Amino acid sequence: MINEPVVDKLVEKLGTPGNPASRYALCVVVAKRARQIIDQEQSQGITQLPGDVKEIALACQEIISGKLTMVKD
Repeated sequence: MINEPVVDKLVEKLGTPGNPASRYALCVVVAKRARQIIDQEQSQGITQLPGDVKEIALACQEIISGKLTMVKD
């Protein structure tokens, strides 16, 4: 289970100041990014991320750091 970062902070960071993202949108964005990370690992022959970090946790860290944002189509 992911306790850090807090889900509320992830939702707040993913949305815009006037329009926060929903928890559903957070799940979709994190799942898509985690799948991208897994695909990259497999194509590069990496069996485990450094520091034994899970792909979902890495995607959440990318949201908090501002590297990953949500764009509505």
